[in-house]
Formats: sequence, structure tokens, C-alpha cells
Amino acid sequence: MNRAPDPSCMDDFDVQSILPEEAAARIRPIVQPVQDTEVVAIANALDRVLAADIQSTLDVPGHANSAMDGYAVRGEDLPQDESISFTLIGTAFAGHPYADTLGAQECVRVMTGGLIPEGADTVVIQERVRAVGETEIEISPGETAGQNVRAAGEDIAEGSVVLRAGRWLTPADVGLLASVGIAEVSVFRRTRIAFFSTGDELREVGEELEEGCIYNSNRYTLAAMLKRLHVEPLDMGVIRDDRKAVEQAFRAAAEQADMVITSGGVSVGEADYVKEVLEEMGSVSFWKVAIKPGRPLAFGRLGEALFFGLPGNPVSVMVTFYQFVRPALLQLAGATPSTPLRLNVPASTPLRKRPGRVEYQRGILSQDEDGNYSVSKTGMQGSGILTSMSQANCFIVLSLEQGQVEVGEHVDVVPFDSIT
Repeated sequence: MNRAPDPSCMDDFDVQSILPEEAAARIRPIVQPVQDTEVVAIANALDRVLAADIQSTLDVPGHANSAMDGYAVRGEDLPQDESISFTLIGTAFAGHPYADTLGAQECVRVMTGGLIPEGADTVVIQERVRAVGETEIEISPGETAGQNVRAAGEDIAEGSVVLRAGRWLTPADVGLLASVGIAEVSVFRRTRIAFFSTGDELREVGEELEEGCIYNSNRYTLAAMLKRLHVEPLDMGVIRDDRKAVEQAFRAAAEQADMVITSGGVSVGEADYVKEVLEEMGSVSFWKVAIKPGRPLAFGRLGEALFFGLPGNPVSVMVTFYQFVRPALLQLAGATPSTPLRLNVPASTPLRKRPGRVEYQRGILSQDEDGNYSVSKTGMQGSGILTSMSQANCFIVLSLEQGQVEVGEHVDVVPFDSIT
């Protein structure tokens, strides 16, 4: 009896493939965050991952101050039925407070950020005040006690946690650290990621292309995606389709890196040695996922290093990187997990699909003059058509059992900005 052939990448259903959710569930418990830390100045802390909670040692703002340009008064003196005159006794600018205590029906000219004088608790904005000579103003009814004043500790209270461990530090976070007087922070060390491509047909940019050869775009795509995650990349170039060469590359990469990423060589061809060598030198958790593009995806361990074997087609590399490798890299770096933004919008072009796999089609998310979103596909969706990624600004995510999508039907989209 003849054995049925293994499903090909053209087949929509493959019993050997696991669902994307199961793949993610298998990856998470295997990825252990790095433990090594270092202390860096906040000027160098952007895009690093906090290794410890940050507590404020002071109130921000440190003192009650004015939220507007105007006049500081006592709330109890505000008029109820008719205008009242106040005596102007001084000024308070940011960094130059008024030193004395304010009394009944007295006021101090105060600028935004200026400290509220002792005795005052309210600011009347300058547009609602009538000047009467140089030392007197008049305030009409309608003002509220306590208005236009920022309380001490209103933004940050002394002793409160301002940033949690696992935070991927943003420009705003760096400013926040400076605002509470923190000069240095403890962060996890950068992860070391080795990556290489496999294939005798690959040539580097600048080399002459022989017949049947292609330029190695995956090397540059992977390097760029890794750069955005601020890892320490170890570019190991191209490994030829030779079992011994693959073994040597695996051994060298595993000795240096926290994670090893390959592109190509995980399919079922006679010269695809990646899965074969991985099974011998390490362990494989899975090697097929029910997605398109990118079904041949290997994940496991190579010694102490994590391993991802990505497909060889350029779009498949990017899809599998963003869906599986990127979350694992963030977890490895010690970052708190986050879920990318997902929108449900109508399709403005028909989308071809057959049930059997989750598809990540490349789309253009747009907004009309009324603020309504819609998405269109970026032309041909083949796994080797890199222009479909270059022109896109989102993934159109079509579920496992979903079929053809007509114009006007709603689909899920994940904007690239939320994952890059």
C-alpha cells in the first residue's frame, strides 16, 4: 500500500500543523527571561528593560503651584453676589516664589508653574480679572475655591511606584525618571541573538548573480527587525546546504547566543538539514504551524539557546518573526507582555482565502474624511513577494475557518505600528 505524501505548502489543511495559539502556548513556558542586570545612566536607558521597580523619593509637583497665569487668592474671599476688590501685594513666578503670607482680600500675581503663596488656595485667571490701578484688581462672582491649582504630589506621590520592573523604557519614561531625581536605573542586559540564512542559491548584495541564484534579502530583513528590538545581533551570514556546515554553525551560534534564528532549510527538501540537525543536537517543540504564509516553522532548543527555524521565503520570514519570534524576544529580554492593537474594519477589496489555515495577508489600513477605517490588500499575496510587505501598513488576519471575504465584510487588522 502506497503511503500518502506529506502535505505541501500549497495545501490548506495539514494534520501535522498546530494552531497558532498552541504554538504560542508552547513557546511561553520555554522562554526564560535573562537574569543578568547592569546599571545605566537614564540618558542611556531608552529602550532598555527595567530590572527593578522605581519608587519616587519626592512629590511631583513638590509644592502646590498655579496651572494658569492669574492671581492667587484665598477661596473663602471669593465674591458670591457682587464684585470684590483685592489688593495686589506681590508676584510669584516659576522659580521665584512670593515669600510672605497672603491675608484677607489680598492677591499675588502668579504665573503658570509659580508656587501658590502661603495662605492662598485658588487662582483666578487673568482674563477674568479687572485691573483697578496698579495695586488693585476686581473679581466678579462665578469663581470656585481651589480652582486652577496643582496640588503637591498630584502627579506623583513620594514613595509611590512610578515604573514597574519589566517596563520597556520610552522617551516619556526617561523624562519621568528625571522628574523624580533618578539618575541611574538597573536594567536587564541586552539579549544576544545569532542569526543566519541557509541555501546554496543565496548571494550577498554586490556579488554577481549566477543563474538560479538570488540575493539574500532575509539577512538584511532579520537584522533590521532585530535592530528595532535593541538586541545584540550576531550576524553569522550564509550557511551552505551541507550537513557538516549546518552542524558547525549551530554549535558556534549556541555557544554565543541566547537565541538562534535561521531562515530557510526547515522544509522537506533533501538538502534541508536544519530540522534534522536540530533534532540531533537539541530538541524540537514543533515544526509546522497552521498559518499562511509561514507553515514550516521550527521551534526548540539548541543547547542552552532558544531556537527558531523560519521559512526561507521573505514574507514568511517577516510574518513568523512578528507573530512568534518578537513576543519570545520581548519575554527573553524581561519585558512585560503586551497584546498588539487589533481593529475590526470593513474590507474595501475582496480577499481570497480557503479554510484550513490562519492567514496574515498584507493590507493598507486607511481612514476617510469622516474618520471611518477600511482596509485593502496590497495586490499579490505570495510568500515571496516582498513588495506586499513594503507597501503594507498592517496585517489582515483571517481566521482558520474563514473563507472568501467580500467587499464590506469586517476583518481583523493588526497595524504594523503596534508590533514594530
